[in-house]
Amino acid sequence: MARTVADVMTSPVRTVAPEATLREVAEVMRESDVGDVVITEGDHPVGILTDRDIVVRCLAAGGDPETQSARSICSSVVVSVPPQSDVSDAVRTMRGDAVRRLPVVENDHLVGIVTMGDLAVETDRRSALADVSAAEPNH
Repeated sequence: MARTVADVMTSPVRTVAPEATLREVAEVMRESDVGDVVITEGDHPVGILTDRDIVVRCLAAGGDPETQSARSICSSVVVSVPPQSDVSDAVRTMRGDAVRRLPVVENDHLVGIVTMGDLAVETDRRSALADVSAAEPNH
């Protein structure tokens, strides 16, 4: 059983520049089969953007994904953990900050991402969330 975030994180992380249009972001998500990307300047995380953010903050609000930027709707408060953190520390951080994804940052550089699903699989393989997270995606 893995004990550190480095053991369960996904790397490399799908990233986009803050200036990327939401259409470009959606294409990255589709091509990578992911529901979130980290917004970076260089390899420094400055935000997180999910497929739900695009729908709720852009499309449902009448925005134009062809012109609206990732920076304009991303969650700009980035809660992160270092790769050497215990999995239990990552769980506490997610609970305490009410986030579902944690960029993994070492020396101010993005090195991975860990999700609530990753931690569910690691901490309780019998849970419903672990089952869903470990399943192959529907296409």
